[in-house]
Amino acid sequence: MADMNELILTIVRPLVSYPEKLIIDVVEKDDFLEYQLSVHPDDIGRLIGKKGRVAKAIRTIIYSVKVEGPKRIRLIIQNSENS
Repeated sequence: MADMNELILTIVRPLVSYPEKLIIDVVEKDDFLEYQLSVHPDDIGRLIGKKGRVAKAIRTIIYSVKVEGPKRIRLIIQNSENS
């Protein structure tokens, strides 16, 4: 799990203006390990991108990583004020 956190941060840090505001919470659900990435409100648009292309590219990389066990990975990008 720590490796997945580092992978997400490695991908996301160069894209945001406020890397110190990045927070990752891991929530274990029945079928998923849900990584909730909280970012500064000004960085939401940067991470989602036009028509969601940046978010889709980030998720493609994250979801391609093999995880032990039957659970899959889910990445949620949210405003740090909403968390």
